[in-house]
Amino acid sequence: MVGIIGGADGPTAVYLGINIGLLALAIVIAYFIGCISPSIMLAKARGIDIKKEGSGNAGTTNALRVMGKKAGVITLIVDILKGVIAVLIGNLIAGPAGGMCAAVAAFCGHVWPVFYKFKGGKGVATAFGVLLGINVWLALAALAVVAIGVLVTKRMSVGSILGAACFPILAYFLEPAFIIPGSALALCIIIKHKANIVRLIHGEEPIMSIFDKSKEK
Repeated sequence: MVGIIGGADGPTAVYLGINIGLLALAIVIAYFIGCISPSIMLAKARGIDIKKEGSGNAGTTNALRVMGKKAGVITLIVDILKGVIAVLIGNLIAGPAGGMCAAVAAFCGHVWPVFYKFKGGKGVATAFGVLLGINVWLALAALAVVAIGVLVTKRMSVGSILGAACFPILAYFLEPAFIIPGSALALCIIIKHKANIVRLIHGEEPIMSIFDKSKEK
């Protein structure tokens, strides 16, 4: 149901009490924030194309594998922060609905960045960031699942897949309003890990470099 209200700048469309113009603005801003790719920029500064090295993924794990711990930490922090910032801006511009839409938009910007031919990361760190912006307890619960998976298997892919798989249950108890859009993001994360799942099935998925003792020699 769309209502029209008057204003100094003319009539404004409002959908169920939500200003469509402000909601659209929040989505656009969040998407472009999500498009920022620290791993690609750090790699480019070193003359490396991160999408052609390691797993070819523009995310934290591959940045760690290809460029080392410092680059991995920077990539992780920036990818998380852009998710948090996008949601906060969405909330500021268009309220809770704006924050949730911004969460999805920022995630999409990370996974499909227009600046890099729509080839980005798998969205795990940015998904954690948007969850922090929406509900800290939900974010921490999801992080706990991821951490358990990583510590037990020494593989980030397993932790990420488990965290995504458990998300609908966690959201049901902690943030029901975000269960549908959040579950869509979780499904996307699982799909983006298709190659990892195949390698896991065949016992070919490498452990994270921080757990690889052979690289310390």
